[in-house]
Amino acid sequence: MRILIVEDDSKVSYWLVSKLQACGHHCTLVGNGRDALEAVSREAFDVMVLDRMLPVMDGMQVLEHLRDRRHPPVLVLSAVDQPDDRVAGLRAGADDYLGKPFHFSELLARIDVLARRGGGAEAQASLLCLEDLSMDVVRREVRRGGQLLDLTEKEFKLLQVLLEHSGQVVTRTMLLQKVWGYEFDPQTNLIDVHMSKLRAKLDKRFGPPLLRTVRSVGYALG
Repeated sequence: MRILIVEDDSKVSYWLVSKLQACGHHCTLVGNGRDALEAVSREAFDVMVLDRMLPVMDGMQVLEHLRDRRHPPVLVLSAVDQPDDRVAGLRAGADDYLGKPFHFSELLARIDVLARRGGGAEAQASLLCLEDLSMDVVRREVRRGGQLLDLTEKEFKLLQVLLEHSGQVVTRTMLLQKVWGYEFDPQTNLIDVHMSKLRAKLDKRFGPPLLRTVRSVGYALG
């Protein structure tokens, strides 16, 4: 899965990244709250691990800014860990709160739970829309400009992931994981072939184009 780690302590952050990557996860590391908000606005993540004491903008301020925007589930990881602190963090919008020091196995279990919870919430949205594009997840129907699009199962799943993260860049790794179940990038043109066919159906007869390629990273809608 894609994990955003927001931590300004270099020893802690690089230890976290190495441990999570050893478990097969893909990590992006930022050191302050402002960079965390920028990362969430441009790229899709499955989970955010957020320190509370940060420079520029602290974790509580980050949670406040995330309230009205699309974002991944947030696990606050902090040495500030009294009962009142945990309650304040959860009320500010955190999905979970874990104190330092901690056991890595517990952190990993909590991340897995949040990722499943986030995916479940997205899957429960029966109607996904962007401009004149709509997807009915229950009926398995996609329309643009009122016209029904004939998509294959893989094209439908690719578009669903992109719509769930509209306006954000979805990496090739995330698409491979969510659509094909791959935990690694096999370095093939599998995604490119399917995206080319999806783009032809999605944008060729309509305007403006919705599907964007972000070179060397992935794809985005909108």
